[in-house]
Amino acid sequence: MTIYLFGFALQRSFEVPEPRSLFELFSTDVRRVLDWPLFNIGAVPVTLLFLIKCVLFLIALSLFTRIARSLLGRKVLAHTKMERGVQYALVRAFGYVIFLLGLIIGLDTSGLNLRSLLVVGGALGLGVGLGLQNIVSNFVAGIVILWEGPVKIGDLIEVGNTQGEVVRIGARGTWVRTFDNQVIIVPNSEFVNQRVSNWTANDRIVRLSIPVGVSYESDLDQVRDVLLEIAKSHSDVLASPAPAAIVTGFGDNAVNITLRVSTALPTEHSPSIKSDLFFEIYRVFREKNIDMPFPQRDIRIRGMDTPVVLTQSRGAAS
Repeated sequence: MTIYLFGFALQRSFEVPEPRSLFELFSTDVRRVLDWPLFNIGAVPVTLLFLIKCVLFLIALSLFTRIARSLLGRKVLAHTKMERGVQYALVRAFGYVIFLLGLIIGLDTSGLNLRSLLVVGGALGLGVGLGLQNIVSNFVAGIVILWEGPVKIGDLIEVGNTQGEVVRIGARGTWVRTFDNQVIIVPNSEFVNQRVSNWTANDRIVRLSIPVGVSYESDLDQVRDVLLEIAKSHSDVLASPAPAAIVTGFGDNAVNITLRVSTALPTEHSPSIKSDLFFEIYRVFREKNIDMPFPQRDIRIRGMDTPVVLTQSRGAAS
């Protein structure tokens, strides 16, 4: 029996192992690298394969959030009577909630302890937080803007030296489109820390002011009637609230009058409406001989011994 076992062992020692394919060797090495633990979070080892799964999960969660936001905005809220700014705020808030819930569910499914993540997050926040203060403040300010609604999509606002229409409220900044069709990205924190003028906060009616100057010899009642008639004849000017022509002051060379009109068109049409009114005012004033004076100055010369001779050009009237 001993001789038999010795012979069997000797035979197995001289047997050549079955050759494995190069693909099997490569796949074994790859699996070994992917499953190699880089570090641990609590009792869960973090491997390269785990990180790849996390990245794919975040990409899928982002796509799902965008699809959910799109369905809510186009299929549900678009058929309601909510304002466009309120719909945008609800869609953005819904997207944040979906992403946060999906992230919590994904972390819980992976077996990670949330307490361990809080410790890691606190350590990272202590080291990196100083460099991300502006980003965090803008993100929090964006949530405040969406929640309180002082600025909504489509509002005509003025913050700092920027004036235009709000077209997008993002996580970092708010997109404002000027009348020159230029988009300026304003940090969200400026809407919280600075004074903001919102011209369409109460309603969607835009009010326009047309400054006009007439001579002191003009009949102001006639000027007022002409301006009101011009405003009422424009198709884009609203009848309610009614146009108004008011005297704003007496200047050095003219009586300053402001024509105030209202329109319900989007704010990008405001410059064209004002231009139409300026053209019409200039044409009608010339027809009715209403003088719009230009600056004039009286010059007095003192202390000259020699007389000053004033000559008239050939083309001027005598």
